[in-house]
Amino acid sequence: MTTLVYPQLETGALSQFPVRKTRRTRTVTNRAADGSTFKFTDPAGVTTEWTLSYTDLSDREAATLRAFFEAAEGSLNGFTFLDPSGNLLSWSDQLTNAIWQRDPALTLAGGVADPGGGTRAWSIANRGAAVQAIAQTIAAPGDCRYCLTAYLRAAAPASARLLAGSDSASVNVNSVWNRSMLTTSPQAGTISMRFGIEAAASATVEIYGIQVEAQPGPSGYKATSRGGVYENAHLREDALAITRTGIDRNSCTVKIIHVNHL
Repeated sequence: MTTLVYPQLETGALSQFPVRKTRRTRTVTNRAADGSTFKFTDPAGVTTEWTLSYTDLSDREAATLRAFFEAAEGSLNGFTFLDPSGNLLSWSDQLTNAIWQRDPALTLAGGVADPGGGTRAWSIANRGAAVQAIAQTIAAPGDCRYCLTAYLRAAAPASARLLAGSDSASVNVNSVWNRSMLTTSPQAGTISMRFGIEAAASATVEIYGIQVEAQPGPSGYKATSRGGVYENAHLREDALAITRTGIDRNSCTVKIIHVNHL
């Protein structure tokens, strides 16, 4: 069964500004017989909502949104939503987290000075005789456009490669922090995408701010724990009003909700 995915615009972006995002959490409180109180976070109670306002949509873009609304049957059917305001990767500052897949000859060291003045960068050293990569696979469709970015630096000149599905780009790394970028081409039929950094044999490279966005260009880096891929999101309303404002110009508002326990 094909997974329904919220569509991008013809520009490759998912939304227009402004985007309103609201996240609500829940705390469970247990009062004991002796009067003491225990409080716990409830991950299943997290609710996230987005309000996407569109203006000057082309007739074709408006038709795409209408077709998506009909396929979702309003609020009935779930779909995959790629957060337009977030980083799609999880634990972007914690490269030792199990979500990251690391080739065996690649070693990691944290606490490296980053370009923002902190110590959240990582040093990756390839001790092998072949290229080695650290990467993360996300449940995002290949036929969307993505932008992968990362800040890279090396004490001695080195080479690295950005990886995004079947696309890749070579990068020459020097002693100055530079933000490297790779924009993907459509990869139709792919239901997941692998993003990462590949280090050449015997190379040591410092990395900071790995980010993936569902758009053709980057925004500022956003550190994550939970990534921005929301499976089983739903439309908030059972009506979609598209207003024609001119020749090949349309406007509408779309509300989306994701609830962890659904």
